[in-house]
Amino acid sequence: MTAARFTRLSRSPVEGWLTLAMVGAMSLCLAWSLNSAAWVLGRPVLTSFLPYASLGGVAWGFISAKAGWPRWLAHLLGAVFAALLLPIMVGGLLLNGDFTPGPAFIATANSSVEAYLDLAFRGLAFTEQYGHFMLVLGILCWGTAQFASYAVFGHHRPFSAVMISGIALVLNMSITRDEQLAILVWFSLAALVLLIRAHALDERSTWLRHRLGDAGSLSGIYLRAGSAFIGIAVVGALVLTSTASSAPLQGIGNGLDDQIAAATQWVQSVFRGGGAGPRFTPVGFGDSEKISGSWVTNEAPTLQITVPVGESGDYHWRAVTYNSFDGFGWSNSAPTKTSVASGGSLLAGTLDDPGPSADRTSVQFTVHGLADNLRNVFAPEALSSVTTDTSVTLVGSAPNASIASVKKETSSDYTVTAEVPIDYAVDKAHGLTANQLRVAGEAYPAAIVQNYLGLPPEVANAPATTALLQSILATPQLAGVSDEYDRSKAIEDYLRNPSNFSYNANVTSLGCPFGVVECFARTKQGYCEYYASTMVVLLRILHYPARLAEGYLPSPVIDGVETIPASAAHAWVEAYFPHYGWITFDPTGGKVGEASNLEDGPIVPPPPAATPAPSARASNEIDPQHPPKKGGENNGAGTTTSSDSGSGGFVLVGLLLIAMMATVAFLAWQRGPRTAQEPDRVYGGVVGLARRLGFGPRPNQTVYEYAGDLGNILPAARPDLQTVARAKVEVAYGRRTLSPDRIDALARAQRHLRLVLLGLIFRRAERRVQRRRH
Repeated sequence: MTAARFTRLSRSPVEGWLTLAMVGAMSLCLAWSLNSAAWVLGRPVLTSFLPYASLGGVAWGFISAKAGWPRWLAHLLGAVFAALLLPIMVGGLLLNGDFTPGPAFIATANSSVEAYLDLAFRGLAFTEQYGHFMLVLGILCWGTAQFASYAVFGHHRPFSAVMISGIALVLNMSITRDEQLAILVWFSLAALVLLIRAHALDERSTWLRHRLGDAGSLSGIYLRAGSAFIGIAVVGALVLTSTASSAPLQGIGNGLDDQIAAATQWVQSVFRGGGAGPRFTPVGFGDSEKISGSWVTNEAPTLQITVPVGESGDYHWRAVTYNSFDGFGWSNSAPTKTSVASGGSLLAGTLDDPGPSADRTSVQFTVHGLADNLRNVFAPEALSSVTTDTSVTLVGSAPNASIASVKKETSSDYTVTAEVPIDYAVDKAHGLTANQLRVAGEAYPAAIVQNYLGLPPEVANAPATTALLQSILATPQLAGVSDEYDRSKAIEDYLRNPSNFSYNANVTSLGCPFGVVECFARTKQGYCEYYASTMVVLLRILHYPARLAEGYLPSPVIDGVETIPASAAHAWVEAYFPHYGWITFDPTGGKVGEASNLEDGPIVPPPPAATPAPSARASNEIDPQHPPKKGGENNGAGTTTSSDSGSGGFVLVGLLLIAMMATVAFLAWQRGPRTAQEPDRVYGGVVGLARRLGFGPRPNQTVYEYAGDLGNILPAARPDLQTVARAKVEVAYGRRTLSPDRIDALARAQRHLRLVLLGLIFRRAERRVQRRRH
């Protein structure tokens, strides 16, 4: 480093130490926002290094700018330093506080490589590693802080620093439920002080250059007025935040929730998330559901359902069912879609139609949606019709199809008609009983067998899963029993027993990479999707058709209305019984799920053509009637996803990329030329831009006259126009050579004019009037 550069670094920066402090404060606000959200496993300690990463980026941007390094060299060397320091910070936390450079660096590298192998080569749907997630967050903080610092001290563009830091902060705040208003206030204060101080310094420089008076007094006036403005603005914003009740942008994002949920599921597969979670319910009720390590909901009211007089409303409100499981998530294999007009039959031509069954009755419910984003139609049991136009997703093709989901075309309220089982306690002559299901047999339709029995071999043969099934079959409850109902009920009871499994809505820290069901069988912890997925897998191993359903749990009925909060989102199991259709089982423990409860009722004969249940078939025996699927014949095993699954993620990513590209393009355009320009070219650029906007010079106008005319139209541009005009005249006609200070002033004027002259767009009508007068 030369002596001149060392001297430049050793003295106080011309921008002042307060400017450096404000840049550091903005960068720290971003780091604190990310740390407060606790994105990594919900443990803020794993992101506690982010403030240090931000300060490192600020320091490097400041030092490189004051050393006079060009932008490419400053950012390149900054990236090298970050690549050396950040892995040590991350590795030290992975090693529980051991920040020895060698072992810490190796720990970060190993974690990142393992994450890549999990996703790219091992075929896992999500990775249990999290060191790469910490590293990405550290790079975000360091890179943003370095860019902001160099923009302020190297390019003298504080607005660029505020914008890049603010975008990152707002994006993080928009996807976390953590309360971060205080962080936003501190960021706003720092940003406003930085902008006002930078503007005061620019004006002071202009006054000194033109010898217009006491520049020090001017700076004091600007800073005092700016401080008053900041105080009024912040107080006013806080008052409006606490008192405003209107929502002018409400509904602007309707329809994006499915895309956001799909994108979130992809992010969760790559980065093991935690923290307070997103602002939306993680259950998207879409065509696929990736099971993550946590279950996040809120108490916001979602549905209001008017229940008929005499009905308890004690139903699971189903939104979607899934038949295909890949070990880490659910989807619907080979789905087809059809449209059904308002009032049309939804069950006709499907295997969900219970037919003229004596144990079911038609019940109507009126549903009022309180959340604009829910397009799913919610109904209990077999949904017969809806009083609105709908789009129906089917598994298979009619007449051998099953309903996966029904979505409404409009946001209006609707009335559903559903075929629900009759309660035996209310009507003993027609009510559904456990004894009826015990003798239902196994004469399953071929399409049910094809779509609802398949499992990937690695799921069906997983050791802990197999051992769990053997433990359940060995319980006294199943001694000498082999029918589908008793086995289903035994599995439900075993999973719900708190001595066997514990309900845990956040299992991200357990570190189990073997798949949802195998992890649940090993760790004995999970939430509803873990419980339900496990029961479906166990039933399918026993060759009983089953599917996973998602929707809402029942809520208390008050004055005939059942108000359902988002926190009632739930997953359960539906098992298929010949002649009776899909029957609900809820294996989730922790006093969360609603267990099935059918009375035994009288002994009844098997229905016609019922296949007797085989005697005491072990879980590992092969049923000749239902041979296991081969690897390439999955049909419900979960490797085939829906035709539009994940498309929302691409839409969201595309929009984010467009926004990022627009931001980068704006910053590049605002910076202007990277090298000093000749006055002739600068003046030509100003004239060319003004001419394209309809304000070109007249043929007989001199340089000063034209600059004066433009200055009268845009007073804010007058000082910069005079700078450009003076430089043009002195070089072109006076044959002078501009000093370095004059060249810097010319470059600043050019950058400012590229933005200010856009105001001519709004003066074109006025210009046409003036031309007609002349």
